[in-house]
Amino acid sequence: MALCCAISNEVPEHAVISPVSGHIFERRLIEKYIKDNGLDPITGEKLEIEMLIDVKASPLVKPRPPSFTSIPAILKALQDEWDAVMLHSFTLRQQLQTARQELSHALYQHDAACRVIARLTKEVTAAREALATLKPQAGITAGSYPAPAAPQPVYGAEAGPEAAEQPMEEAGMSDEVLQKLQDKATLLTAERKKRGKTVPEGLATSEDIRSYRQIASQTGLHSASVPGILALDICLKDTSKIVTGGNDKNAVVFNKDTQQDLVFTASPDSTIRVWGVQTAQCAQVIRAHDSPVTGISLHATGDYLLSSSVDMHWAFSDIRTGTVLCKVSDASSQNALTCAQFHPDGLIFGTGTEDSMIKVWDLKERINVANFPGHQGPITSIAFSENGYFLATSAEDSVVKLWDLRKLKNFKTIQLDDKYEVRSLAFDQSGTYLAVAGSDVRVYLCKQWQELAVFNDHTAMATGIKFGHNSQFIASSSMDRSVKFFGHLDVITSRKKAKIILFEN
Repeated sequence: MALCCAISNEVPEHAVISPVSGHIFERRLIEKYIKDNGLDPITGEKLEIEMLIDVKASPLVKPRPPSFTSIPAILKALQDEWDAVMLHSFTLRQQLQTARQELSHALYQHDAACRVIARLTKEVTAAREALATLKPQAGITAGSYPAPAAPQPVYGAEAGPEAAEQPMEEAGMSDEVLQKLQDKATLLTAERKKRGKTVPEGLATSEDIRSYRQIASQTGLHSASVPGILALDICLKDTSKIVTGGNDKNAVVFNKDTQQDLVFTASPDSTIRVWGVQTAQCAQVIRAHDSPVTGISLHATGDYLLSSSVDMHWAFSDIRTGTVLCKVSDASSQNALTCAQFHPDGLIFGTGTEDSMIKVWDLKERINVANFPGHQGPITSIAFSENGYFLATSAEDSVVKLWDLRKLKNFKTIQLDDKYEVRSLAFDQSGTYLAVAGSDVRVYLCKQWQELAVFNDHTAMATGIKFGHNSQFIASSSMDRSVKFFGHLDVITSRKKAKIILFEN
């Protein structure tokens, strides 16, 4: 059997074997290749000249070279040129093989993507057909049910979970409600596009955020016997008004003026309560769920409330009458919902689930229109940017993921410290900054996603985070029973507080 060089495909004069690949080479060619690359030309693994093994074979008998001194020099030059051509040809063959493999992989990915798109299109068509079949049965108008009377406050520790009645029946979303939602979304979209052309006057700069320090801390808001603040929110129309909900079943409102405002609270007793701030009394009880409520979000109209629950349903309720307009669950997933948040336009919203999935829903059609997998552990918080394009999400995996709602993909993942727990996310009203609350409080600059500031003033887990007007201050709540404010010392000069007792559940 004739020997053949793996590079030149010629019978070698001095054959050697590479112990790395086991192929036979012409010593002259392989030594040149090793000097240039230091690798085995077949496998690409490290190879040295000393590692080559000579092959003992009968030497080839060649005619004696001519005696003219000039001819051997010409032959030597031709031989060197031939060697270079062989090495170049071998490199081209390797590149061709790599290109073929990459093309094959790309074609496979394209075929798989086409199959997935076809399957999803089929599923969407089937879901729409099923929805069209169910609509005539669910088309009950809100007028079919009388508005419930405002509930009387119940005092005392005896009013426990057993006092809560069964969830209300769905009243249905009438054409009037749907038109109201559409009109509000159209108005908000136009306003947002107009605002997006200019930076809000007076917006705090990145340098301001970096220089923020704790300027105030309010402790003793809630009972020391059951410590911990579980949630915090700020009124967008007047960010001096702040409400907190505590482990002691109390809601506390700060710096309230004389106007009549409403506060909404959700509880593990499966109820949602509407409170009059000035009267400090419960004005409405909404019983949309039969399990603990995990998230609530107020619609931009100010008339409707979204809620999520451990009972695997989300509900859309009219806060004026306490009527549940619709209550929906995902038939493809039997997992508890952990949070919910409206999109700025109010026509779509997002929910987080216990099985690490973020779901985006169409409110008018009551269908799941997009899913965002990728987290590990139950979803802890979701937040939409004011521009309506971005969605920030967190779970029990020490990362914050940013999603592009136009392309339906994750475009940025912020890796936090190991074992970092995220409890709350919030964009400011301009969509310029993102705040993260959990093991500490952090602020990021959007688009660049650069960390601007880290606040470690809380002595326990931070549970809520919100921006003040034009990001002039940041408020955070914590399980250490305190609400802290971060900003410049001249931002918050006084804090009148009014306390509203959430009746014992």
